This record gives sequence, structure tokens and C-alpha cells, in this order.
Amino acid sequence: MTSDLAGPPGTGHRRRGAPVDRPRRAGGGTGSRRAARRRRPWWVELPVMVVVGLVVALTIKTCLFQVFTIPSGSMENTLRIGDRVAVNKLSPLLGWEPSNGEPVVFKDPGDWLPPRSTGAGNPVTDAVGSALSFVGLVPPKDDNYLVKRVIATGGQRVQCAGTTLTVDGAAVSEPYLFPGDDSCAGLDFGPITVPADHVWVEGDHRSDSADSRYHQQQPGGGAVPVADVVGPVSAVAWPVTHFDWFGWTGR
Repeated sequence: MTSDLAGPPGTGHRRRGAPVDRPRRAGGGTGSRRAARRRRPWWVELPVMVVVGLVVALTIKTCLFQVFTIPSGSMENTLRIGDRVAVNKLSPLLGWEPSNGEPVVFKDPGDWLPPRSTGAGNPVTDAVGSALSFVGLVPPKDDNYLVKRVIATGGQRVQCAGTTLTVDGAAVSEPYLFPGDDSCAGLDFGPITVPADHVWVEGDHRSDSADSRYHQQQPGGGAVPVADVVGPVSAVAWPVTHFDWFGWTGR
């Protein structure tokens, strides 16, 4: 009968089914392959990291947030000249609609902004700037966007008389107004019924804002189509000394 027990040391016998020790090749194995990967030169890893970073930035810009630069003082002191604000682009995709009191960014609905200068620039820097803007690393360069606060939405009646702003007959409290300004800033109007799928917008610096009040003769009677609204301002992202979080859907 054959024994399946290991024999005494040095007999050369082993237990049936026991693993066979095989010599290992020096320097082989998974560890050496991992070490080889770690030894890749930086110029091999850098392009991969750049591509991944651009993809992440483009995804954030397309689906989550887009950064815009505040060009004027029309929203002071809430937003100041040079502030970079993050606009939540995901909210409209999830059914968000503008509501009273929210600061929003929107595309120029038509002739709200002066014509842009057509002077020739540096083609190299222009191309780099356009590429960085496309992936969301710098704010858009076309300056075709505005930021204002929603005062009234479709179907509501808005009016300003003396120093009092009313929506559907109720006075609106505006603690965000620029110091020294009142709600009407010397410009009475209304009552105006905001068209469906539009918003009536005004700047917080009421005396320094060319907003819905000044475009009543244009299509929409000064109101902005909701389709032109990019999204709510969620935060002042830069400079850090003026960082402010307004919430996912503004405030």
C-alpha cells in the first residue's frame, strides 16, 4: 500500500497532492511589473493627466457648473465687478424654473448689450482662450451673457411707483439693494403682466442697471424668455475674499 504521508526529512518523499516547490526566476512576478509601471517617466504620464483633466472640466461645464465673470456694477453689492460666479447648469435639466428673488445668468435676448468691438486680436491667444473657454477653464469670451435678479415670473403683474415695488399687488422686500438705492430708483412703470415662459429681471444696483425696465419696447415687453436662462447663480467662486454660497438654485 502506498502511503500518502510525507516521509522523514531527507527521504525525498512528499504527500500526495501536496504543492510542488518550483524555483522562482529572479526579478520576476507582479511586483516587478508594478515597479516598472511606477518608473514611467513624467512626460509619458503628463499627457494622460492633461486629457483626463480636460474631460473632467468639459463634463463639469456641460452638465454641472459654468463660470462667468461679472463685467459691471449692476448687481452690486451682491456681485461685484470681476467676481467669477458659478452657474448651476444641472438645475434646468432637473426641472428647475426661475423663481422670484433668484439671481440668474441669461443670454442677451436681443440688443440689451452694446455691439462688441471687432478689432483684430492676437490669433494665438484668441485660439487658446477659446479652447479654454470651451472646456470651461475660463469664462466665455463672447460677453453675450447678463446676470440679474428675477423679480417676477410668467403671469405675475409687476409695478413700481415712488419707492415701492409690487408683484401681484404685494410689496416686495429687497434687502439686497445697493446702499442708497430704493426699489424704483426714480423710474416708475406698470402694472405689467409678465408673458408666460418669461421672467422680469432687475439689477440689485437699481440706479446702475439697464434691465427689464429699460427694454419695454422690445419683444417680450422687457421680460426675458426662460429659454434664454442658463441657470441660477450658485456661488461667487472668485476671489476667495468674496466667496459666497447662494445654494444649488440661488437665493
